[in-house]
Amino acid sequence: MKNANFNISAIGPRMEKSLMLFVLLGFVGFGLGLVSADNDGFGVQPLSKIAIHKATLALNDSSSINASPSLLGLKGEDTQLVMVDLVNPEPSTDDWVGVFSPANFNSATCPPVDDPKEQTPYICSAPIKYMFANNYNSQYTKTGKASLKFQLINQRADFSFALFSGGLSNPKLVAVSNSISFVNPKAPVYPRLAQGKSWDEMTVTWTSGYDINEAVPFVEWSMKGQFPVRSPAGTLTFTRNSMCGSPARTVGWRDPGFIHTSFLKNLWPNTVYTYRMGHILSDGLIIRSKLYSFKSSPYPGQDSLQRVIIFGDLGKGERDGSNEYSNYQPGSLNTTDQLIKDLDNIDIVFHIGDTSYANGYISQWDQFTSQVEPIASTVPYMTGSGNHERDWPNTGSFYNHMDSGGECGVLAETMFYVPAENRAKFWYSTDYGMFHFCIADTEHDWREGSEQYKFIENCLASVDRQKQPWLIFAAHRVLGYSSDYYYGLEGSFEEPMGRESMQKLWQKYKVDIAFYGHVHNYERSCPIYQNQCVNSERSHYSGPLSGTIHIVVGGAGSHLSQFSQVTTKWSIYRDYDHGFGKLTAFNHSSLLFEYKKSRDGNVYDSFTISRDYRDVLACVHDGCEATTLAT
Repeated sequence: MKNANFNISAIGPRMEKSLMLFVLLGFVGFGLGLVSADNDGFGVQPLSKIAIHKATLALNDSSSINASPSLLGLKGEDTQLVMVDLVNPEPSTDDWVGVFSPANFNSATCPPVDDPKEQTPYICSAPIKYMFANNYNSQYTKTGKASLKFQLINQRADFSFALFSGGLSNPKLVAVSNSISFVNPKAPVYPRLAQGKSWDEMTVTWTSGYDINEAVPFVEWSMKGQFPVRSPAGTLTFTRNSMCGSPARTVGWRDPGFIHTSFLKNLWPNTVYTYRMGHILSDGLIIRSKLYSFKSSPYPGQDSLQRVIIFGDLGKGERDGSNEYSNYQPGSLNTTDQLIKDLDNIDIVFHIGDTSYANGYISQWDQFTSQVEPIASTVPYMTGSGNHERDWPNTGSFYNHMDSGGECGVLAETMFYVPAENRAKFWYSTDYGMFHFCIADTEHDWREGSEQYKFIENCLASVDRQKQPWLIFAAHRVLGYSSDYYYGLEGSFEEPMGRESMQKLWQKYKVDIAFYGHVHNYERSCPIYQNQCVNSERSHYSGPLSGTIHIVVGGAGSHLSQFSQVTTKWSIYRDYDHGFGKLTAFNHSSLLFEYKKSRDGNVYDSFTISRDYRDVLACVHDGCEATTLAT
């Protein structure tokens, strides 16, 4: 049952409910593979597989491990490959190498133990990544020698490498390497752009090792070719005590450094700006990042080509081949690389929840922001809240589960900016040209009468469809329609209480498309009104808006979700693969949606909408208010 608990916390409440159902029916393990969730493609956070608290000393003078080069980033890089050479006279197939940062990981760095019966462990923090010694070294068990390549990113501290025997469950420390470091570990890195609270404001968020007591943060920016100006930045951080539980408070804790956000205001529409982050040290020295650029948003309602990417559940991958994320987010790098490849044809990105899947291992947020930097530094990268960011018992989460690994929303709210009134309540609206987006937070109560319900209705009601004809609703969990296997077991094909609460709003305000993540596949519905398909077309919709199309785009990176065997009448297209969605508004009357697979970037499903403003105003079904003649 211990392993089952691991899997339940990793995949969320649907799996738990389903397991309980099968226990009652006496079917666990028969034909459905529910005993071993990994066999169904479900994974657990790989760092959680390391029993680092159990590590014991087995240092051997005949064993050695050496890392080179010792100084990284000599040419300004914030990412660099490191060669690790090891010798072990008693090799085994389960020997592994962990990357530790800070380099000093002995018991002196461990917090005090409250229970007098418990001993302080020798190692109290998980590595930031690991690799088995026989990776790419098939002769290791014969020769006792191996060479491994690790890709390191600048994470505000030095690094060391440790060789362990005994596998992940019973680690024995055999050898420790020399320490290595980036030239300036505190340097400003990994900028993340986001829309501000007004259309002509762009925010720049980044990470550094500089507290406000030692350096003043700023962004230096200008129209391309113009004299730069400086805008100040705010600084946030958090402590171990800000975390709600383990592993975030224990083995997963790592100092997050400082997260800075600057607000670039009064931008001209459709204009290219260059920018760089900087810090003014107390002695007057200025530390600057490399130069980046972005194109400012169009004026709301502007008639021009506008392209939006939307997906959920991306997570992160490891380009160095370390198996730290093996089979956990198998599509993550493919999706990231396809977006980078097509970046000239992307204007804004919406990542609707389950962002990094750090699950309480804080170091992984740096890894994620580094991975998406080419995208997030160039176009607004708008995030949403998912169960793996927020859920933790007794913290105000709508779901009393442990999917966030004790982060309880702190990392997601701090690492990325969203234009919410209260970032702890992760719902917000934002405009991009002809689009109006209402982003919900399914980890807080959305039901009728709740604070969030009132926000959603106000967000939908506030759109001027003559200027912004394309009204988009998005949320992490599926509040609409999904043929997910576990939703099918529940018989709901949705998050319970989802469309029961939301459908009247989608219908009243004529939402074009509702997007969801959480379910790790792709699915598109017909236009739906009152739980019924109201249009038999499959690829082109025109005339009066008759219903909302529901699209699951949760297959960006994580392990895939199986479909139910039940045939649902509203399901038009399903795909059990990794991919993402793209919206292209050509003008006020023409919208294209495309589903692209991450492995090749090709389009596998698409539809168009053609419509004029008078079609939006048209009465459909019972969607218009009653009228009467004047007396």
